[in-house]
Amino acid sequence: MSSIKQFQVTFDCAEPERAARFWCEVLGYVIPPVPKGFDTWDDYQRSLPPDDQGQWFSCVDPSGVGPRLLFQRVPEGKVVKNRVHLCVRAGTGLVGEERLATLQAECARLVALGAVHVRTLLADGVNESCIVMQDIEGSEFCLD
Repeated sequence: MSSIKQFQVTFDCAEPERAARFWCEVLGYVIPPVPKGFDTWDDYQRSLPPDDQGQWFSCVDPSGVGPRLLFQRVPEGKVVKNRVHLCVRAGTGLVGEERLATLQAECARLVALGAVHVRTLLADGVNESCIVMQDIEGSEFCLD
């Protein structure tokens, strides 16, 4: 039995392209190349049947290490807390005030992109500080 080495993380959302472009900014990801035969993603989208246009958009890690993120349009809005969320590792290896300052600076950058600061969890002697946030569609994620 082989083990799977690659995976994709899929997000349900209202505006796939907008969400993908937000996460590109957060993670340093990029929009993949346009399919062959098309000059732009808009050209590709217009080639699809009307019901399929704008149904999904993706972004990828330019180094090829991180998972592909796929954003797919769903008709219903977000109702409850995510069962799975991304943790953006902005403070890896840092502790105390240096970690908190790094997380706060990254939080400010992401708020300027449209994210929402939900709460800051301060170090408690067991766990280091982290910041709970929401992306542009209200999906939770953490800065840690």
